[in-house]
Amino acid sequence: MRTARQQCVARVGGVSVRASRRSVVVVAILLVGAAVTAVIAVGLGKYPVAPADVLSVLVGSNRSFDRVVVLEWRTPRMLMAALVGAALGVSGALFQALTRNPLGSPDIIGVNSGAYTGALTVLATVGGGYYAVAAGALVGGLVTAILVYALSLRNGIAGYRLIVVGIAAGAVLNSVNQWIVIKLDHHTAVTAAVWQQGTLSGLTWAQVVPMTVCLALLVAALVTLGPQLPVLQLGDDAAGALGVRPDRARVAYLVVAVGLVALACAAAGPIAFVALAAPQLARRLTAGAGIALAPAAAMGAVLLLISDVIAQQLFRDNELPVGAVTVALGGCYLVFLLVTQARKR
Repeated sequence: MRTARQQCVARVGGVSVRASRRSVVVVAILLVGAAVTAVIAVGLGKYPVAPADVLSVLVGSNRSFDRVVVLEWRTPRMLMAALVGAALGVSGALFQALTRNPLGSPDIIGVNSGAYTGALTVLATVGGGYYAVAAGALVGGLVTAILVYALSLRNGIAGYRLIVVGIAAGAVLNSVNQWIVIKLDHHTAVTAAVWQQGTLSGLTWAQVVPMTVCLALLVAALVTLGPQLPVLQLGDDAAGALGVRPDRARVAYLVVAVGLVALACAAAGPIAFVALAAPQLARRLTAGAGIALAPAAAMGAVLLLISDVIAQQLFRDNELPVGAVTVALGGCYLVFLLVTQARKR
């Protein structure tokens, strides 16, 4: 890696990655913050484990009962919080970059609700299973995204028209979701109702492994697409002049973005507002001109880890779904964003 004029350039084989020094520092700080938060969170609970003991378990020097508590009970949940948060952060960054609108996140324009509809449909017809539920969520999210974009299209995508159509689509889909839940048997309906709020409770290594594999495949797909996203943010005319086919690239990024939402929804339900807030907060920290994926992923992981700690510890004996915390925090951020956008207009 070499630096020049506040830039860091990393080359691996024929692939070159360029980022500002500030972005690299911000991502490093966020990753350290996520790791510290995870270590502290793993030690919290009815059976407390000191951070030093958590670290000793992780390095293999502690063979006491702490090992069972840390590795089997709590670490999978913290890893899933980081993975789901990172997936939502990247998905939100992709949607906001494609729409060139800070409000164009999957939870605002109804893609989250559509993914949950697809997951519920699979759950109601063929039963559970992570891959089946994730496939249903992917189909539901893609259909919703295509419909919202089609209904919003008029000489290009107008930002606020897209938001209004997305909110309307989300409202309709939420009604459909409630109807499906009512038709389920009692046990499945209760599970689906809790899952609808967004929860990380009860997640084990059985969910961490497929989530990690699928997330790695989607990241590989993003790498394969190359540096087309920053070019798309310049506009279709500029992108075409630089050799990028805007429509083809936009569809490819849309599929990856919906895939990330589907993975998160299949694992933890439709968690709201992380995809909305993470890219914009990361952009403010890095002072970048466009949406960057790595800072958004790191910010998403930090936000969901902190939200999960609040959800577990706020009422001690009565754990909240993490989605309830992200909605409370994200609602305040959404109001701020709406006011900011109104002033700009």
